[in-house]
This record gives sequence, structure tokens and C-alpha cells, in this order.
Amino acid sequence: MRFASFEANGRTTYGVVGTDGRYTPVPADFQARHPDLKAAIAANALGELKSLAGASLAPDQVRLLPVIPNPGKLICIGLNYKTHVAETKRADSEYPSIFLRFNDTLAAHGDEVLRPAFSTRFDWEGELAFVIGQGGRDIARENAFDHIAGYACFNDVSVRDWQKHTHQFTPGKNFPGTGPFGPYMATRDEVPDVTKLQLQTRLNGTVVQNASVGDLIFDIPTIVNYVSRFTPLSPGDVIATGTPGGVGDRREPPLYMKEGDVVEVEITGLGILRNPIGVTA
Repeated sequence: MRFASFEANGRTTYGVVGTDGRYTPVPADFQARHPDLKAAIAANALGELKSLAGASLAPDQVRLLPVIPNPGKLICIGLNYKTHVAETKRADSEYPSIFLRFNDTLAAHGDEVLRPAFSTRFDWEGELAFVIGQGGRDIARENAFDHIAGYACFNDVSVRDWQKHTHQFTPGKNFPGTGPFGPYMATRDEVPDVTKLQLQTRLNGTVVQNASVGDLIFDIPTIVNYVSRFTPLSPGDVIATGTPGGVGDRREPPLYMKEGDVVEVEITGLGILRNPIGVTA
């Protein structure tokens, strides 16, 4: 099944995304028990929606929100494809490189992503993200997929000059609304082999990144195990798995996003995450 968070008919809700692209909101009594998608995941209640009935809504009748607008933790893995490690000219690492994003950095499919006017180095990073379904601490690699609720597209848009003020990534990764996440979450049963997924990022229709998720240096079981050893994972937590080579900052000459551009991240079976680029003071 596919789930999205959205606004419709004056209320914030969530529901099922049909294969026809229409949205069926959860019933009011269901939402009273599980106010948002994170709560429904935590209650292991998504299965109750397999036969969800009711009036569906066309895409132009909803305003999408980030898949999980309110994750308890939003964890990002850096330097996790050899092609990206090579283009950054960094050494291989024995352990995953990790940084965090704030919730207010999230954006939805279709949202305008705003470049700060004082920076011209506004870059894309198409990624696969996964949502934790069952929490835990020190989760074994062989049990990792049992703890995943589903998968979605993510774009770890980066303000490169601020990212590189020091060796800490945090400033350049946390400008408001620079983390598009969507358009929906496909549940784990819809993705029988995540390593077979193909990730592609396009800028104004031109392919700038193209890689198999199977090329991850630290695979998803390793990430789940490593992260859960230092912090307990909870339902609704989001982990972005890293970007492949092809970022704009490492091109010759560099290529950055500017006002009027459109960036898309597409992953097999997870839809297309599309966002126009704007500018803000």
C-alpha cells in the first residue's frame, strides 16, 4: 500500500494513495484514534486500511505534506555511494557518516524549495529514505527489515557554502524547507528487494544522478544496526540513506540550482518527487 500525509477540505489528514493517483483520507474515527501517519504506524494500524472505502480525492484536491511531517528523529547518512565518495575525494570510512536534520527542513512534493539569496551553491542530493515501523535498540542486521514500515524518495538539498564553513555539515543541511520528502510512502511489502531499486535525479529534465540502491556502501541492515546501537529508534523515525555521485558541486564546471529550475527524484515504485526552485532573502 501507499500512504501520504496531506491537507484536504480544510483539515490535515493522511490516507491511501491509489494506483490511479487519487487520495482516500482515513475515516474520522480512525484519525481520532491515530491522529497522523506516524501514530498509525506506531499502533501497527495501517493494515486496517487495506479495504479503505470512501470518497477519493483527485491530486488537485489535496495539498501534500512531507510523508512523515513530524518524525522524532530525522537521520541522514552521508558518503554512502562509492561514486559520491570518489567525486568528493574523501577516504573510505569504516563506519557510516551521520548528520541530522530538523523537522522544519522538510518539504512536500510540489513545494517550492527556496534558495537563500546570499548563497549561489544550492545543490541536489537524490536519496532513498525509509521510515521506521517497529522501534528498537541494538537491532540485529538480520532483523532490520522487520523494523521498517516503508520507503520514499528524499532530496537532501544542500547549501554547499554553509555546509563547508567547517567540517561539520549541520548548517548547510538545515535551511528551512530544503528536505523534500515524498510524494508517498510505499509499505515494505511493496518493495520485496530494495537493492533492485533504481534512483534517478533530474534537473530540468536532464539526468544528473542515476544509480542502483544496491550500490550503497553501508546497506540498510547495517544502517539500522549501527544507528540503533547509539540511539533507540522509534516508529515514524526517518533515515535517508545517502546520495550517489553526480552532485552539482563536484561537476566541472559546478552546476547549481537556481530560481525557475525544477528538480525531480524518481525511485522505482516510489513515484516522482518534484519541486520547483525559488529564492528567498
